[in-house]
Amino acid sequence: MRIMITNDDGIHAPGLAVAERIAAQVSDDVWIAAPMAEMSGVGHCISYTKPVRYEQHGAKRFAIDGTPADCVLVGLFDIMKDNPPDLILSGVNKGNNISENTLYSGTVGAAIEGVLHSVRSVALSQFYGPKNVSLDNAFEAAEAHAPALIRTLVDKASWDDDPYAIFYNINFPPCPAADVKGAKATVQGRRPEAMFKAERYKAPNHRDYFWLTGGPQQITSAPGSDAHANLDGYISVTPCRADLTAHDLVQDLSQALG
Repeated sequence: MRIMITNDDGIHAPGLAVAERIAAQVSDDVWIAAPMAEMSGVGHCISYTKPVRYEQHGAKRFAIDGTPADCVLVGLFDIMKDNPPDLILSGVNKGNNISENTLYSGTVGAAIEGVLHSVRSVALSQFYGPKNVSLDNAFEAAEAHAPALIRTLVDKASWDDDPYAIFYNINFPPCPAADVKGAKATVQGRRPEAMFKAERYKAPNHRDYFWLTGGPQQITSAPGSDAHANLDGYISVTPCRADLTAHDLVQDLSQALG
């Protein structure tokens, strides 16, 4: 199995090195196509209005001057065009990509781009919290448990051929590896208190500027959802699609429109 790794924290991010060690336990053919600089929060953005370039940092290691989705595109259509990947791993992100964060995540955006091109894709993120932030390796829960979980997904999970096929969003709980209780299939949660907001500041030149800030992350969500599982010590595995249609409302809307 050939694996391509990308992320949104950049080519030099500690989480990328963790992803490389995880992938090496699953495959002996691992490629890197990651952003030159941090691209957190860009979602599924592509650099449609400007050209993208890359630099080669090793035999199978490339830094792309673009977003995570750009990295997937350049990887598939240039770097690995003659040896396409069987699996794309995006991460391991520094911080969670659960609930509303999923919608902003460049880590998840890369997985979306991968599955749009019919490549099995998995987003990997490490939740940070008081129990793991000061560890020598804050990613130890991900590093310890991801290889077996990825093998399980590849061998046993559903990878359908729907036009908007399944990808998986995995978040590892904010605790040491030994305290992880297992993995749970979850839905995407909702935490209104954790939403982003814009804060106004005054610059020395008296102009106003804004920092966009996130809310507190140690907030749970409904039982059965990702944040609830993570804060209870479980790995959350959420099956996702890029289809944004509210299928449950189509019939009602049709009747309303006559």
